[in-house]
Amino acid sequence: MRVLFLGLPDSPLLGFLEEREEFVEQTMEPLTLSFLDGKNFGFLVSYRYRHILKREALNFFPDAAINLHPSLLPWNRGADSNLWSFIDDTPKGVTIHHLDEGVDSGDIIVQKEVDLDEDGTLASSYEKLQKEIQSLFMQNWEKMRRGNCDRRMQPSGGSCHRLKDREKVSHLLTEGWNTSLRALVHGLREAGLEPPAEAP
Repeated sequence: MRVLFLGLPDSPLLGFLEEREEFVEQTMEPLTLSFLDGKNFGFLVSYRYRHILKREALNFFPDAAINLHPSLLPWNRGADSNLWSFIDDTPKGVTIHHLDEGVDSGDIIVQKEVDLDEDGTLASSYEKLQKEIQSLFMQNWEKMRRGNCDRRMQPSGGSCHRLKDREKVSHLLTEGWNTSLRALVHGLREAGLEPPAEAP
């Protein structure tokens, strides 16, 4: 199969796909119709890709475009999902889902809840989520590429954040992404911050 990988060139998943598929092309650039035209890709995998795909591009991949997101959807769609899972005290995990025109809003294929204790840092907990989602992808790739995977709509509710939302809590990140989770949670309690209401 010809696979388009939207992600980093040093991603372990790129090597995984190259070992198994006929042809894999990688990019982090915004997709254009001229790029896609005539390439005859059979599948699209998005992992740590920073651009929202438009319907015109997704039409090249009917039921064959997926995204890997490091949160337990529908919680923490969008940016900084790991940070917000602690700020909002929401369920933590990873999800592989179909791509649509929204922000991490497509139908869920498979997901896994991940236990993140307060002994590490934001960076170490993020790395744990990345390892979990890579493993989940590798375990399920054959079923996904054959179209034999489960599919279910995301439940209502959940939450979504944009990059600019981080400004509201940046004072809590005393060591940047190396801020300890214990210090972050303590800072939240000290500030008396309450988790926001569910997204509509």
